[in-house]
Amino acid sequence: MTAFVRYESKLQAESAVIDEIVLAGDGWMKELLPGQVIRIVDLEGNQAADTLFFDAENPDDHYSAVATITGQSNIYLTTGSILRAESGKELLKIVADTCGRHDTVGGSCSAQSNTVRYSHDKLHMHNCRDTFMLQLAKHDGGYNYTKRDLAPNVNFFMNVPVSPEGGLRFADGVSAPGCYVELESLCRTMVLISNCPQLNNPCNAYNPTPIRVLVWNP
Repeated sequence: MTAFVRYESKLQAESAVIDEIVLAGDGWMKELLPGQVIRIVDLEGNQAADTLFFDAENPDDHYSAVATITGQSNIYLTTGSILRAESGKELLKIVADTCGRHDTVGGSCSAQSNTVRYSHDKLHMHNCRDTFMLQLAKHDGGYNYTKRDLAPNVNFFMNVPVSPEGGLRFADGVSAPGCYVELESLCRTMVLISNCPQLNNPCNAYNPTPIRVLVWNP
């Protein structure tokens, strides 16, 4: 259930068509064309990159953790994992991974979850749900994304062990500086990232850090 398929990419950063830094607490939203490859780099280690995916041709059909887990008979994501939409459509494939533990059941932080997990006075703090909302509101493409489009997400680099009984916990991070995950888009796919601003989770030593996002053409 926890097999880690380590595979290092042969792609060089110098040939990327997009190479951007996303600061902790910031968001990133772009469409990938079929065959394009996106790499998300954990620059300083133990950061969480909360990420949503949508079928750009039919945005109502978004990433599904249930369809993905069922399709691969494995709760964790690594090299070879196919990320599926609610319809079962294949959106992306993980083609390289140097971290080995990517969560898809823990969800993203919100103002409300911050009060439940930490304390009521955390209500005002920045969170991934707000970052998702801001990016959706700023998007000026042909589809008007709204909060109704908030859906299950992947927490790249996040360590959320699941027990045989179905319990889960937010554990210390297993990602190191420079670890990355790389995905090939299998169709037109919208990617929405919230680089988690979480200051209350010990998995990142209470120190959210930047990530790097690169994209290559086929």
